Amino acid sequence: MPKEFDIVIRSGTIADGTGSGLYEGDVAVKDGKIAAIGEFLGGGAEEIDAKGKLVTPGFVDVHTHYDGQITWSQRLTPSSSHGVTTGIMGNCGVGFAPCKPEDREEILKLFEGVEDIPGDVLTAGLPWNWETFPDFLDSIESKPRDMDYAVLLPHSPMRVYVMGQRAIDLEPANEDDRIKMRAITKAAMEAGAIGFSTSRDVFHYTKDKRWVPCFKSEEEELREIAMGMNDAGRGVLQAVLITENQCLEDFEEFHRIARAADRPLTYTLLSTNEAPDLWRDVMASIDRDNANGQTITAQIFNRPVGAMLGLDSSLCPFSALPFYVDKLASLPFEVRVAEMQKPEVKAALLADKGQPSLPLYEATHRFEHLYPMSDPVDYEPLPSQNVASLAAARGVSPYEIMYEAVMANGGRGKVMLAAINYSRQNLDHAFELMNRPNTVLSLGDGGAHCGQICDASFPTTTLMHWARDRKRGPRIPLEQVVKKLTRDTAQVYGFHDRGLLKAGFKADLNVIDYDNLTLSPPIVVNDLPAGGARLIQPPRGYDATILTGQITQRFDMPTDALPGQLIRSAQLAAR
Repeated sequence: MPKEFDIVIRSGTIADGTGSGLYEGDVAVKDGKIAAIGEFLGGGAEEIDAKGKLVTPGFVDVHTHYDGQITWSQRLTPSSSHGVTTGIMGNCGVGFAPCKPEDREEILKLFEGVEDIPGDVLTAGLPWNWETFPDFLDSIESKPRDMDYAVLLPHSPMRVYVMGQRAIDLEPANEDDRIKMRAITKAAMEAGAIGFSTSRDVFHYTKDKRWVPCFKSEEEELREIAMGMNDAGRGVLQAVLITENQCLEDFEEFHRIARAADRPLTYTLLSTNEAPDLWRDVMASIDRDNANGQTITAQIFNRPVGAMLGLDSSLCPFSALPFYVDKLASLPFEVRVAEMQKPEVKAALLADKGQPSLPLYEATHRFEHLYPMSDPVDYEPLPSQNVASLAAARGVSPYEIMYEAVMANGGRGKVMLAAINYSRQNLDHAFELMNRPNTVLSLGDGGAHCGQICDASFPTTTLMHWARDRKRGPRIPLEQVVKKLTRDTAQVYGFHDRGLLKAGFKADLNVIDYDNLTLSPPIVVNDLPAGGARLIQPPRGYDATILTGQITQRFDMPTDALPGQLIRSAQLAAR
């Protein structure tokens, strides 16, 4: 006898994305949509026993960088292994379209520098069967994926496409340049771009240590581009703002641009060491301008931002030491670990004081911001756990502490550099931001920074740390945490068909063994083109992830289902 539904999730603890209280019930799925929610629903062709398990909407990640990976892989991991069912790529003004054939090398330098993806990986993986942005959308749409995805038009490649070397040299755009960029923006929005992205991030360098082409773009240029979105009647303006001046005006400039173009705005807001409390003034400005009719959201992060330093990472605690660079860095990993175990090699390494002139010196010598990583991972370590404090307590060199940390687990141990978002060595500011309106959890950067970070695991951290495990301050109710990962992020880009467990909504769901949910320490896998390496953090506890009514993950392992599709802007309701 035919079953009434395709899937029925039985007796789960439902966090429906609204932020209202948890309740127990069944969720029925049919034809890719949520058909019913209640008790004792009819039979399903497949049934999932969710008694004692958490049932949530699929997570929406608004800040990813799968622009490269999507061209060679149908699986957008690691995000899809952490419950993400919809992702936005093309952030930070970097991407691969539009791009003329003669500019490909410069664009590779851009992505290799900013997003830490090796050039040989990109060379082996990118098909380059596009030139314009609409061409790029057509190219990536040709295969199904394990996530839905949407794409922002990135500023830097568009600037190079229009201005050539003048863009790379950071020259201001002239009137003709601005007119061309406005037209390209309008055409990209009409072709399906979800918005436009740019960067004022002081850490965004190309491979040859130049600031990215869009870094110095003037307000007049950005306003003209935003008017291209206005011409099309769609699109969100996205910016990453860790600026040279670290002042409120840097953010309010974008408020003016978005107001002039009548477009929604979303940008990065972190607590930096240089201006740890600037976020308070920025949030006051956002709240004021939203009260006056704008739509502005701050993209915040819920753990430190920085890098994972290790012998198998792209950055090592000893990368600024001449002895390490000259004698050890070029050795194969296993040989290097064996050499470093020799007492005389260890002594020579720890005796080296480093070269302050090297760009890596400052990062690897900020010992008060360096923390040996533990298992289980602790993303809110105490000040007493940083390298400086541990070394002082034991009366040894900070390098001794880092040596022990990276040599753990057969040389695969890690030291966390908390460069940003941990200025006071706690996450109290993140707690406050997560509880404020007009903020969304973001900045996982899935698909990028392959050798240094694995922040795409942040949805799992959010569930574990903020609702269940936090010890250094108050927690956030689980239903509110789920809302931050689902409905709040879905609304930033106008995804009105997902982010809630509600009849008629898209059947994107997670079934999570919440009580036993865990996150591994970072590990390196070599699964990129040309054997390239990347850091990942495998979770344990995702019993099922469902996308458009098909199970894409089962007990933390992928299935054969690939229902993910490109979301073009025309599919969304007008904003």
